[in-house]
Amino acid sequence: MSTPTIEPVLVSDAGSVRTVTLNNPGRLNAFNPAGFRALTKALDDAAADSTVAVVVIEGAGKAFSSGVDLRALSEPGADTADFGLAFAPLIVALVEFPKPLIAAVHGAAVGIGLTMLLFCDVVYVAEDARLRAPFTSLGTAPEAASSWMLPKVIGTQRASELLLTARWVSGVEAAEIGIAVAAVPVDQLQARVQESAAQIAGNVGPAVLAAKKLLRQGWVEEARAAVQREDDAARELIRQLGSFAKGALPN
Repeated sequence: MSTPTIEPVLVSDAGSVRTVTLNNPGRLNAFNPAGFRALTKALDDAAADSTVAVVVIEGAGKAFSSGVDLRALSEPGADTADFGLAFAPLIVALVEFPKPLIAAVHGAAVGIGLTMLLFCDVVYVAEDARLRAPFTSLGTAPEAASSWMLPKVIGTQRASELLLTARWVSGVEAAEIGIAVAAVPVDQLQARVQESAAQIAGNVGPAVLAAKKLLRQGWVEEARAAVQREDDAARELIRQLGSFAKGALPN
């Protein structure tokens, strides 16, 4: 009897609010190429669907996302190039996403699980969530334009400290420094997110889209340039150090 295929992303609608659920709970929603492609498709589909006013991203199980699936990446015969090929379009989809994007973060948010939050318009975190930008501990460069986005969102000093130390940040601290708009008890997270999504969806659609466009004016070009700089730096580090091999999952 064959093992049923697990969809890496689940999509559900409640009126004009679409929820996109990262669905690899056995790996704390770590991303492999299929996961990157599935999330990219979900964002592209939502952007093109006129019935969708707001998109919520959440994680199934115990975490939001533990980032790239390092175990899959290190397996013998793993197509490491495919990770990069699948990752790049996701960043484009996040950078260019035209509609309000809300994140509901619980558990671990590591690597891309953290950096994708910088592209979200509103982020809510559980108080006991744990976030980390682990790149210096892995021997690689920041990703997903985070070297530009994180200073813009929380300021240069705070961004430098988080990126250089690669330390863990609690949900409460994430809200205090501006990665999230609020930290709430985990059992209240979904209600808070859905309330915010419904408020946004209830406003005049073209005005909401115009407000987002104005708020993000110039970000597309700057983010694309940052991604290119980061890619160049990552390639140079691979030349110097070889591929990174350390883990970044929570203890």
